[in-house]
Amino acid sequence: MEIDHEKEKQQILAAYKDLIKSIKVELTSDDLKFLRKAFEIAVDAHKEMRRKSGEPYIFHPIAVAKICAEEIGLGATSVACALLHDTVEDTDITLDDIESMFNLKCRNIIDGLTKLSGVFDLETSAQAENFRKMLLTIPEDIRVILIKIADRLHNMRTLDSMREDKKLKIASETSFLYAPLAHRLGLYNIKSELDDLSLKHTQPKIYQEIESKLEKAREVRERFIKKFISPIETVLKDQGLKFTVKSRSKSINSIYKKITEKKVPFEEIYDLFAVRIIIDSEPENEKADCWKVYSVVTDFYKPNPERLRDWISHPKQNGYESLHTTVMSPTGKWVEVQIRTTRMDEVAEKGLAAHWKYKENSEQASGFDKWISEIRELIENRDGDALDFIDDFKMNLFAEEIFVFTPKGELKTLPSNATALDFAFEIHSEVGAKCIGAKVNHKLVPLSYKLKSGDQIEIITSQKQTPKEDWLNYVVTSKARSKIKSALKEERKQVASMGKEILERKLSSLKVDFNEDNIKEVIKFYEAEEHTDLYYQIAQDNLDLSKLKSLVQKGGKLKNPSSITKSIKETFENLYSKVVAKKEEIIIGDEKTKFDYTLAPCCKPVPGDKVFGFLTINDGIKIHRVNCPNAKSMLANYAYRVINAKWANQKQESFLTGIVFTGIDNVGIVQKITAIISAEEHVNMKSISFDSNDGIFEGRIMLYVSDTIHLSILIEKLLNVEGINKIERVNMDEEG
Repeated sequence: MEIDHEKEKQQILAAYKDLIKSIKVELTSDDLKFLRKAFEIAVDAHKEMRRKSGEPYIFHPIAVAKICAEEIGLGATSVACALLHDTVEDTDITLDDIESMFNLKCRNIIDGLTKLSGVFDLETSAQAENFRKMLLTIPEDIRVILIKIADRLHNMRTLDSMREDKKLKIASETSFLYAPLAHRLGLYNIKSELDDLSLKHTQPKIYQEIESKLEKAREVRERFIKKFISPIETVLKDQGLKFTVKSRSKSINSIYKKITEKKVPFEEIYDLFAVRIIIDSEPENEKADCWKVYSVVTDFYKPNPERLRDWISHPKQNGYESLHTTVMSPTGKWVEVQIRTTRMDEVAEKGLAAHWKYKENSEQASGFDKWISEIRELIENRDGDALDFIDDFKMNLFAEEIFVFTPKGELKTLPSNATALDFAFEIHSEVGAKCIGAKVNHKLVPLSYKLKSGDQIEIITSQKQTPKEDWLNYVVTSKARSKIKSALKEERKQVASMGKEILERKLSSLKVDFNEDNIKEVIKFYEAEEHTDLYYQIAQDNLDLSKLKSLVQKGGKLKNPSSITKSIKETFENLYSKVVAKKEEIIIGDEKTKFDYTLAPCCKPVPGDKVFGFLTINDGIKIHRVNCPNAKSMLANYAYRVINAKWANQKQESFLTGIVFTGIDNVGIVQKITAIISAEEHVNMKSISFDSNDGIFEGRIMLYVSDTIHLSILIEKLLNVEGINKIERVNMDEEG
């Protein structure tokens, strides 16, 4: 098909004009010239490039720039950098060119957005390294993160044109890293959309099913909300308050999480939507006006006292302010009502970008600033592996918060499940390192004591105390974990230095040179992880150095003639190159002769399940279900080891899976269930157990099926048995 270049040129120009209209901040004539220059350079740089969908590549940076402007609320510099964000990585333009054509600020932002290149240690994910590099820009320019999130959002919106295995990798990485980060930066709408799009591409059937149910219930929901809000609106108008009312459905991903985590069907989720009342209020009246609206709402509807959330008196660390309550409607349904002002709503919608807009007049600015200073401290003290860093970083991204007090009444915010030891490190790193106990509400408690909102804590220290390895088991804040690991590493280095001296003396007595080649042979011989680990094990007297005699060769050298150990890198590269060379042959089923594989014990996939292959270092290819509990982490952190895999049309083998029943304990129900399984469907059972309590029974059966279709037919038949209320496939992790 011939490309109409003139038509494309007009479409690109129209997209640019639409972008300029979407910018919320006021633009000067210099801003417009600056943006036009960035646009023209980006168009020229990407002129030969096309996306997987076939459209000109330039539509991607324009779309990213529009998300920055319209959905995050960023200004001219950010929009220009979004237009140019792929130029240094994908074209001949350099960072020096960016600086000379624009300015140093643009250079630094685009440098932060440019992915790392080169070779990575195969035990560390390149994506994790990219993520760490992006976070390094937080102390200097937060716009790098915001543009990167916009870039990821547009990639997710256009993921349909990608290969299936690529979709899985990108979607998993998004829900693992980018959605939590968007949440932490207060970008709730973007966070919800990233999660929904991730679910859409990892579990399409589930996504479509929930989407369809939400759409069917939309009209009924809208009528209900109109009737629910009508009396409240009348009173608020009479009181002279200016306000708007919005309603929003719960995101598809959060509905799915509730279905799976709470084990409730879609129809029983009571908070499928929330009503939001947004007041146009002066800064000095905001708090009073929000509570005034709360009073009106609860005059009409009875609130649930356990569901009141006051984030106006104590805003979240990402700046979020709102009053949430859940009330009972006349129809017997619980309804969540969110009350906030126009300013609070903009901060909630636009997150960090709006926070800075209001920063001059807001005491709440300290929440974001405190978080950013913590990230800076975490990064500056970081010299370990990137995945370890991300684990620590992610710990606090989604954490609910508690509010506790120092002995002098100063308020401190910590994640829920934080311990007395977390609090000690929150006060100061030295206080944490010397902590031996604490008094909570004047009572002595251990370091592992979990704090609750309202607790007042006094830390007890000793100059003799030093951080211990087991402390890592009962801290939840990234700051505490980072400081403890850093202290342990320093202590380990000191011990290792003694081990190094011992080895030096031993090699000297054997007339062997203490050089890098010989040390590598010693590391290999004792199967140590690296130099420090070797020296540490020697100092701890865990290694028998007398065995070194067997390695001594002429000329002061060590060599283990029987050693054929390959490095992890070599092993993986050999396996990976073989698989990649013929990955089109990896079809799980009839054509499995080319490559051996095993089914992962963590999720026990059966034919019909959506699966992927994962290259392990020692066990070859393992097949996992896409919704395996470990899949998200593997796909996000080790994308380069993932191989596209699918079942062929084989049904000869039977696979072990399990189902769990709940229902009313009717006479003969067990006999009916086993008759359908054995006699009608000819399914073999491995084990069966039933338990009855006060007329309610729960049953669990492990059985052999040929594929998911076979299992679905069986479940459908069993649901027709009178008394059975619900049947679920067993999470194989629970089976051990």
